[in-house]
Amino acid sequence: MTTRLLEIRAGVLSKNDRLAAALRERFQAAGLLVLNLVSSPGTGKTALLERTLAALVAAGARPAAIVGDLATDNDARRLARSGAPVRQIETDGICHLEAAMLAAQLDAAGWALDELDYLFIENVGNLVCPASYDLGEQLRVALLSATEGEDKPLKYPVIFNSADAAVITKHDLAGPCAFDHALAVSNLAAVRPGIPVFTTSARTGEGIATWLAWLAERRAELRQPGPGVQS
Repeated sequence: MTTRLLEIRAGVLSKNDRLAAALRERFQAAGLLVLNLVSSPGTGKTALLERTLAALVAAGARPAAIVGDLATDNDARRLARSGAPVRQIETDGICHLEAAMLAAQLDAAGWALDELDYLFIENVGNLVCPASYDLGEQLRVALLSATEGEDKPLKYPVIFNSADAAVITKHDLAGPCAFDHALAVSNLAAVRPGIPVFTTSARTGEGIATWLAWLAERRAELRQPGPGVQS
């Protein structure tokens, strides 16, 4: 029975990886920077994304977002106030997003991907399942809030090890929560050496400018022609 379960799981992940590869080709062809935001529930993904989308729209950029939750479209309606196009995926109890879900939502939205600059995927709040599912993103960003404690990267190393960047959120609550920022950064580095770490507060605006500058740099890199390609 164990062998059979492993075979089924391998088959599911293999299908997902094929779909994710096709999505990645679509995104790259459109020159679209796609970020997969992962974290535990309540880390502040939506608050960070709300502030990010509003700032990008105000600066003349063209962001969009797809939000995953087990139920309700509350987050999508909240994010849509930024003026960016937003779609909600309700997973009906599934604890992660999959490439097929994302592809179906993109088809339903009918967005012209080459008319967008950024696509943010707010994954379901979970530090286990999303680590296994490629969504075709260029960048995976793991969030850790000051209210969670410094040892989350050590307890859930797979999700943080698979991330391209980490964002410490709710830093305005670091004092009341006795959050040891240096230790959190050290733990992140222990799991993922060299990972960029951004310290933010969506409420006060701390670190948001640095985060936005990093996004702009990654977007500019995506637009640069490769070796031998004429611009």
